[in-house]
Amino acid sequence: MTAQVLVLASLETKAPEANYLMSHLTALGLTVEAVDISLSTQGRVLSGVEKTAAMAARAHSLTECVAHACAHGAEVVVGLGGGTGGQIIMDVMRALPITFPKLLVTTLPFDPRFALADNAIMLVPTLSDICGLNSVLRDALQNTAHMAKGLCGKPRKGELKDVAPTVGITALGSTDGAVGPLVGALHGQGHETTVFHSNGFGGAAFARFAGGGMFKAIVDMTPHELTRINLAGIHVDMPTRFTAGGDLPRVVLPGGLNFIGLGQKSLVQAKYLSRPHYEHSGLFTHVQLLDHEMEMMAWLLAQSLNALTGPRALVVPMGGFSHQDKPGGEIEGPGLRDVFLATVKDQLSDATQLHVLDAHLFDPAVTDTVTDALTRFMDPKDPT
Repeated sequence: MTAQVLVLASLETKAPEANYLMSHLTALGLTVEAVDISLSTQGRVLSGVEKTAAMAARAHSLTECVAHACAHGAEVVVGLGGGTGGQIIMDVMRALPITFPKLLVTTLPFDPRFALADNAIMLVPTLSDICGLNSVLRDALQNTAHMAKGLCGKPRKGELKDVAPTVGITALGSTDGAVGPLVGALHGQGHETTVFHSNGFGGAAFARFAGGGMFKAIVDMTPHELTRINLAGIHVDMPTRFTAGGDLPRVVLPGGLNFIGLGQKSLVQAKYLSRPHYEHSGLFTHVQLLDHEMEMMAWLLAQSLNALTGPRALVVPMGGFSHQDKPGGEIEGPGLRDVFLATVKDQLSDATQLHVLDAHLFDPAVTDTVTDALTRFMDPKDPT
């Protein structure tokens, strides 16, 4: 019988801490198996190239056996590691089903968003280093054991295969005034919705779910990540962001496509601060696109639409693309909207329906247009 909990850790360097965690898991009535992620260098100091190659090879060698255990009885995977071990563990965990219960106990000496963007890995920060047991670390490991115990009671694990397909929607705070009403309208029609934060990371999860059959339709309200991928701004690699689920009914809008999402203002380069901009929060600054940048974004969006095979529509609200793109807004840009519309008109194939509205993104008429198009696509026999 496969153990209920797999504990991934370097037994060369983290054995006392791993043993402490496993003893608490066992005390809670769980069966436990250790999986050694050690690089086994026999004390030899590796060069940078050697080390990264060894880490990748170790993760690759462990992935199949861990995945097999998860498919045959293991209920939770727990990882314990710092910078090196944590990265190896995340590589293994990322290969597991999206929602399979995964806990990573780590010192977090890195930005984990790039590894967590399209997989549900729960982080337990240790605060202190994993270098000898102490009261702080023992407390974190005890918390982890109890979390694992609770997760072992979950009746369903792994991919979301037993749930009804949903309507996938992309959003940002700057487009929420349109997303909220759309969610309400779709719920009123009996459709479940799943909203993803189009901030350079949420789009990766959106694309993975779209490619995995979770959606029955898509409303890409906020293709803002085009600007991050092609102009500036932090983002994770997501090559299928605008093509996954290409055979599904889809409605696309240019929400958030009028600005570049950068960091806190004090760290933004002067060349961007010379443009119209505003502080979305203390950590984020939104900078208006230039005309040639908008032309590029419109061209890319049109090409992605042309590549799809399912029924699709592009809805262009000429009154504004985001909450600060409006009369009196801090990055109001009617000229940019004109550039966008002219470009997509020139580039879109006839397979994409084009709806141009003299209204802001947040206007109820936009919500109505989106829901009407989606209804026709999902139920082509509907006479309405």
